[in-house]
Amino acid sequence: MRHLLDTRTLARQDALRILDVAEDMADTQQREIKKLPTLRGKTVVNLFFEDSTRTRISFEAAAKRLSADVINFSAKGSSVSKGESLQDTAQTLQAMGADAVVIRHGASGAPRTLATSGWISAGVVNAGDGTHEHPTQALLDAFTIRKRRFGADSRGRDLAGVKVTIVGDILHSRVARSNVWLLDTLGAQVALVAPPTLVPQDVSAWPVRVLYDLDEAIAAGPDALMMLRIQLERMNAAYFPTEREYSRRWGLDPLRLRALGADSIVMHPGPMNRGLEISAEAADSPRSTVLEQVTNGVSVRMAALYLLLAGADDLTTEDPAPAAAKETTR
Repeated sequence: MRHLLDTRTLARQDALRILDVAEDMADTQQREIKKLPTLRGKTVVNLFFEDSTRTRISFEAAAKRLSADVINFSAKGSSVSKGESLQDTAQTLQAMGADAVVIRHGASGAPRTLATSGWISAGVVNAGDGTHEHPTQALLDAFTIRKRRFGADSRGRDLAGVKVTIVGDILHSRVARSNVWLLDTLGAQVALVAPPTLVPQDVSAWPVRVLYDLDEAIAAGPDALMMLRIQLERMNAAYFPTEREYSRRWGLDPLRLRALGADSIVMHPGPMNRGLEISAEAADSPRSTVLEQVTNGVSVRMAALYLLLAGADDLTTEDPAPAAAKETTR
């Protein structure tokens, strides 16, 4: 794997490969000593042009548990705030010997530009670009759904027949876009629920069913209900009358939580607006996977970095994951 830029072009076998390697990484994290020497001597740069807590810390933890050196670069307080271009920043990182760059950027397409420009030779991982994609979030969501559904027997399985409903600010959500493409690739049935004003204009080309009534969607019996954060910082127009009105019609309140099927799970990529798109009762219920998603995110990002930096020599082998796990015994 040279880069991880999106899920739309991610082949089914590559997606399953990442998820299966993540299973082995998750197993290593149950041990007393969680650190693997796999990426010793490699340098991973977290290049974040947007604010982030969960994603940056998750990538940092993943890289450190694989023994890589980590450099955290924030646009605030850097030369970027003085007008330095992405090209100049990239070439600086190249001169420092970066082996992988994890980039979050407000402009859609910035990670692809970085990967294809020739400015750097490092592998590039998209940690969220504009309103385009956030591939590792979709992968950890798929990992979480698969783990909840199949438990210890989840290796090698796809999500054929699983019904996933994504609710909320689809228009601004890169998480929704990445999930739509990945879940479809893995065989899941995807439905979107949102106010008409928060549904993208080009959604007719997506492999999804679009609904505008959350109660109707819940009655259809989804296996996973994914609530998206209302991105108030991106709301430059009146997309719905009031927050109270949004919560009443599209929020997961205690009544809707009880209407869900007994085996349905509740997901949220975080951070949550409690009381807006999700109630505290739903966020803290046993069917909520919010904290599992955070834990699984480290394993999935370990897998992505492993395949990016250490898996190149194993691309012809059937399964590189055990090689990483065996490192703990050396």
